[in-house]
Formats: sequence, C-alpha cells, structure tokens
Amino acid sequence: MTPSASSLRTVAATLRVQLRPWIIPIAVGIGVAILLAACAPLAGVSPSAAPGSPVPSLAATPTPILTPNPQSIPLQPAQPGSPPVIGLLAWLFTPVFQSLFILLVFFAEIRGLNMAIAIVIVTLIVRVLLIPLYRKQIVSQKRTQLLAPELKEIQRRFKGDRVKVQAATSEFYKERGVNPASGCLPLILQFILLIPMYSVFSQGLTNIDPNRMLNVFGIQLITLACPGANVPPHPGPVVPCINSNVLGIDLSQPNVLFHLPILGIGISVLAIMSALLQLVQSRMALPPAAQGVDDQNTRIQRQTMLFVPFISIFYGGFLPAGLFIYWIVSTIFSIVQQYLILGWGGMFPVFGWHPAWAMGHTPRFPVAIPAADPTKRTPTSVLSATDDRAAKAASTVRPRERTARKGRRGRRR
Repeated sequence: MTPSASSLRTVAATLRVQLRPWIIPIAVGIGVAILLAACAPLAGVSPSAAPGSPVPSLAATPTPILTPNPQSIPLQPAQPGSPPVIGLLAWLFTPVFQSLFILLVFFAEIRGLNMAIAIVIVTLIVRVLLIPLYRKQIVSQKRTQLLAPELKEIQRRFKGDRVKVQAATSEFYKERGVNPASGCLPLILQFILLIPMYSVFSQGLTNIDPNRMLNVFGIQLITLACPGANVPPHPGPVVPCINSNVLGIDLSQPNVLFHLPILGIGISVLAIMSALLQLVQSRMALPPAAQGVDDQNTRIQRQTMLFVPFISIFYGGFLPAGLFIYWIVSTIFSIVQQYLILGWGGMFPVFGWHPAWAMGHTPRFPVAIPAADPTKRTPTSVLSATDDRAAKAASTVRPRERTARKGRRGRRR
C-alpha cells in the first residue's frame, strides 16, 4: 500500500520542525541534498488532498501551499531521533548551543547591553576558558619549528628509506616531548564551537519564542516576554523575540555592503575585516625569515597564507553579521596570545617593509628548544642504532696531527 501525498507531506513537515535548528549547520552538503529531495516532490501537492486520493498530475494547476514559517514555531532543544545521524548530532550539540545562547541572552536582555557588546563579552569568556588549550597548540607549533633543522638532518640521514624516516621522525618527536598532532585539536574545537554559534544567530535570535532553550534540567533560568509567542504558526513574517538590531544592522542576518553580479555573491565589511585579521594571525604563526627555516613547505605556507584568509570574504553574503563579530574578536584574541608567545613571528617583512620596533623583538613568554630525554629512547630505536654506528665510525678515524717532519737518515754520529 503506497502512502498518500498528504501523509508524505505531514512526515516531511514533522522532520523539518524537529531538525529545524540543526540541519543547516551540522550537515551542509548532506542537509541540502536531503532538503531538495524532500521538497521537490511536494511542490505541486495540494494540502487538501484526501487520504488515498491520487497525486495530481504535473499538467494540473498546482494549489499554493502555505508552509508555516519555521521561526514562528517555538524553539526547543533537539532530541535524538530520525534520521539517526543528524538527530544524534543535533542532540549532542544542544548543550553547547544552550550555553552560548543563555550567556548571550543574559548580557543582552538581562543586563541590557548592546547585542554587539554582548557578543564580544561571550566571545572573550569562551576564549579565556580555552587559553590553556590554545597555548599548548602555539607552543607545540613553535617547538616543531625550532626542531626543523634537526629533523631535516634525520631525513637526510635516512634518505631513500621511507619506513626508517617515519620511524626516526616519530622517535625524535617522542624523545623531545613534542606532539605535532596536538595543534589540530584547537582547530577541531573551533569548528565545533562555530556550528552552535552560527545556530545562535540564525535560529535563536530570529525565533518568535526561544524560552524553551533557556530551560536547563527543568529550571527556567531566564524568561523572555515575547509579544508574538501566542500567535499560531503562520506563513507570513514573524517578529523575533530578541532584538538583534545594532545601529541599523540586523546581526542575525547577513550584512551585505554591495553585490558582485559576475560572481553572484555579496561583500560585507565585517567579512573583509575578518579576512585581514586572519592574514595577520596566519603570518605571525610562521617562523621568521631570519631563522633560516625556509624549506619548500615553509615557502608554500607563506604563499598560501596570502590567499586562504580572503576566502572568508565570500562568506559575507550568506552568514549572519553576528557570526563575523564573534570571528573578529576571536581572531584578535588569538593574535594577542600569539604575540605574547611567538612575538611577531613571520609577520614581517611586508612588501619589503620591516619596522625597527619589530626587529629583535623578544616575546613575553618565549619558547625554548626542548631538550632530549634519553629515558624515552628504546634500545631498539632507529636513532640509537645510527648514533652507535656514527660513534664507532668516529672512533676508528685517527686524528691528523701535525708533527715535525723527520728525515730518513739516522742520527749523525
């Protein structure tokens, strides 16, 4: 027995309501594909079709469907459900979303601060809590740069043997107490925080009644007076419960300065500022040119850092303006943290300009080359075997001594 068009439409509408706050940020590509697949067959289906009635043909005039605006449905925490993967991810991200949203509502609605200032405060709170993790990443990255010459010598020693190169590199990092993979954790964490933060602006600030999101374990932490909370879902525009307008800019919507007709994208001033600050942060993370660490990988990184940050400019056409404020403040915080540990790094020279105040600068908390720990080296280590062979080879070489040249003739009598 095939399901009717009305029942299919009801199931699809129910799924959209349950996954409303999470389907876009969690699975961008997969979510769009599912959305297109779910909405395409429903474009010409009449909501008044009786159960069991045939689906109208494509040649018939379609009856307009009045779909309720998702923002007119009260926002509530996600529950693990169908589909399993997206529902589970939405449920896992809910605590992070609630924490950020409650902080933002507290400073904006309870303290009566400007929404932009509230975003700045929430961003600073998040970054202060993550100082140890980001410091570990910066220190690990700096130590890896300082050990680059020794690592290059190891690669030269085992040139042609990829297995020994990998084993020696792993043992070398273990002996020095450096874990290059630790630098990936803050990047993953930043992505994890970026998804709920995007939902805070795109879903929380635009919803007609987000009071259920302010309820934790049955305790209503904050109660908002939403004027349109009792209005039933309707297809027209809704008035958000939270005012997110600052100086005429709606922080829950993209703030586009002008459009590029050729590319079909919008350009935002906040996106340009974010790209420039990311460029500064990326260049400061590179080793200074004066250190002599200028191998092929470093040169590729220097060239890539000039273009990658500017990709974020194209995000300004569809990401909320509040998300760029979060991004800008977080990047400035990272720049200050890197300055205290790395100094200016590879920031200069810029187009041949190297200011005097940036030359010979010593960081506040400098990072030293990690010393080798002999206890971490095993007897079967590849480095131990090569060092022993090098020591034996050096002991068999007789040192050249300059002595007075003696003649072959004997002593005169």
